[in-house]
Amino acid sequence: MNLALFDLDNTLLTGDSDFEWAQFLIDKGVIDRALYEVKNQTFYDQYKNGTLDIHKFLDFQLEPLSRHSRKTLDAWHAEFMRERIAGMMGQPARELVAQHRVAGDLCVVITATNSFVTAPIARAFGVEHLIATEPEQRNGEFTGRVNGVPSFREGKITRLEAWLAERGQSWNDFPISTFYSDSLNDLPLLEKVTQPVAVDPDDTLRAHAERRGWRIISLR
Repeated sequence: MNLALFDLDNTLLTGDSDFEWAQFLIDKGVIDRALYEVKNQTFYDQYKNGTLDIHKFLDFQLEPLSRHSRKTLDAWHAEFMRERIAGMMGQPARELVAQHRVAGDLCVVITATNSFVTAPIARAFGVEHLIATEPEQRNGEFTGRVNGVPSFREGKITRLEAWLAERGQSWNDFPISTFYSDSLNDLPLLEKVTQPVAVDPDDTLRAHAERRGWRIISLR
């Protein structure tokens, strides 16, 4: 069995679910446009250029979850999937995941975006396993805080290795490990796997991939 790891935003998806979730809440009038829209764009720009403070961002991103019941949030998320996400799930990405599933690979979506936003998306791609940033919950409701290590940069390696250990596995159990990502923020994990693949990469990742002779593909 081989290991196939997929970043989600701007890799399997032709957009960013994190950014779109905040915009979705803004457009519904759930959060204030004047207060949140500029911040949302600023954090997104910081992520793209590799300067994001993940904890400041999570304070911003997770706080709105604490204001509403899980039942309400789940209803909004179903709407979000129909209106924003379905159109971002391209056929090439679906086929890529399917190829690895047919091959019998252990498939995992590994993303910095929180699991509330991303778990339904991973399931829609047919991927059973998800490693994402975990929002803290109390009695089934979100507190607005993060639980544990964010799945971001080196944190993706930390979270993945902990998850494998829980399964009684390690890197050595997989002859081939592949990671697909678009982002310079994923360089630590891309350097760790045996087969790094840059997917519609940002300029920094593209240059790095070209220097290292990594595969570069497009799912657009």
